Amino acid sequence: MTPGRAARTFLHAGALALPLLAAAHTAPALSAVGPLRNRLMPRLSGRGRPDHVALTFDDGPDHLSTPHFLRLLDTRELRGTFFLLGSMAARSPALVREMSAAGHEIALHGWAHRPLLLRGPRATYDDLARARDLLADLTGTPPRHFRPPYGVMTTGTHLACRRLGLTPVLWTAWGEDWRRRATPRTVHDTVVADLRGGGTILLHDSDCTSATGSWRSTLGALPRLLDTCRDRGWGVGPLRDHGRQLPVRRGW
Repeated sequence: MTPGRAARTFLHAGALALPLLAAAHTAPALSAVGPLRNRLMPRLSGRGRPDHVALTFDDGPDHLSTPHFLRLLDTRELRGTFFLLGSMAARSPALVREMSAAGHEIALHGWAHRPLLLRGPRATYDDLARARDLLADLTGTPPRHFRPPYGVMTTGTHLACRRLGLTPVLWTAWGEDWRRRATPRTVHDTVVADLRGGGTILLHDSDCTSATGSWRSTLGALPRLLDTCRDRGWGVGPLRDHGRQLPVRRGW
């Protein structure tokens, strides 16, 4: 084979390989499609025991909004899982320690809230490792669970999670509480429309990536949402309890 022909063959092979590499990188992003994920990927969706609902919050900690959620949950004697951004935790380290000391589960949402589809494997690993190490330093315990920004996974994300000892968890029901037009009623009704026993709820305790002040609608919806879970016989708690048999409390 002549050098020119060999070069053309190499370039042709490279041109064919690039789409295949891109497809391999983005294929896990299909898990972002809620109905498909809930049906075919129960573990990734956060399915747990049928008498329990996992209550999770994204995008904190925010020193302006998160304390309101902590106080409300404390009055109900309930705990949740908070998927924290490393960039936000670095701004409020004392709040992270307070959340952990209060018994809430601290989980990982990455360092920066940017789509992982736009990052390669190395950049993805560095982002997750940086945030994981910070949360471990602040709480004394490395986080166990990870939720990607926008719920979009990649092959590089799965590999990074495996190396870092993280379990990816998305959700089965959300409140669409990041929208400007969200109200306490719409947040409640949107969650309940898809919520079943064993489900995982996604809400936001911060508006750092949402409409300004949207967390107030989430906070306003939370008491009624907790009442709905209680009335349906579901215990509410963090992901760490999602597979453990606990008594259902009736008083909260």
